[in-house]
Amino acid sequence: QVQLVESGGGLVQAGGSLRLSCTASGRAFSRLTMGWFRQAPGKEREFVAGMDRVGLITSYADSIKGRFSISRDNAKITVYLQMNSLKPEDSALYYCAAGPKRSYNDPAYDYWGQGTQVTVSS
Repeated sequence: QVQLVESGGGLVQAGGSLRLSCTASGRAFSRLTMGWFRQAPGKEREFVAGMDRVGLITSYADSIKGRFSISRDNAKITVYLQMNSLKPEDSALYYCAAGPKRSYNDPAYDYWGQGTQVTVSS
């Protein structure tokens, strides 16, 4: 079992930045592919970013390319999502996900956190 806990969400003005963190416990973090997803009210959960086990390969949704960046620190068993130039449409509940090697944007990850709320005001 893997437990994931997200943090770092909050209220920010448009154009601002936030850094989300997701800390894992349980199974070896360094063997897991990591992903970030988000879900806004009334919308389906959507892929945001993903990263391979060692932090060399990344994948991003087109809507956030150039503004968001995923990274990981295996020693700290944490994955991050740096979000810059935030827009009101980025407002959502952001989830961290983990699983064995897979397609990053496939939502069938094995483990999910509870989510952290990001609200961007205009």
